[in-house]
Amino acid sequence: MYFDDIKIGMAVDISPAVIEKEKMLDFARNYDNIPLHTDEEYAKSTPFGNLIAPGVMSFMAVWAKYLEVDFFGEELLAGKSTKIEWFKPVFAEDMLTGKAVVTNLTKRSEKNGIVEVTIEAYNQHGNLVLTDITEAIVKCRKV
Repeated sequence: MYFDDIKIGMAVDISPAVIEKEKMLDFARNYDNIPLHTDEEYAKSTPFGNLIAPGVMSFMAVWAKYLEVDFFGEELLAGKSTKIEWFKPVFAEDMLTGKAVVTNLTKRSEKNGIVEVTIEAYNQHGNLVLTDITEAIVKCRKV
């Protein structure tokens, strides 16, 4: 979809992403190897009472499902930035769902513009677990 065709408020639903325990542990061991994510006995002594998924892994699980939507198609040139905020812990076997909404548009030139997309992800209990604001550079329609 070309930048010129995108409107603020356009939205897409994101399919569910399940946080599988073994994938969570593998990710944590490779990229965020702290006891809260990898040591079940230690995690029991924390306020969470159990292992929690690394925040980036939770986001990436939702992001992978968002990419399946292919919002921009071949008109996507590149990502520009992303900002993630976490609000609730994500546990093994949680199911995250979400929505992606276009929240800002900035035309940069005749060739492209920046599309800001805000993603909100919820667990199976309806709790907001994270938000992400991503800016993407998207082609303009040729004149």
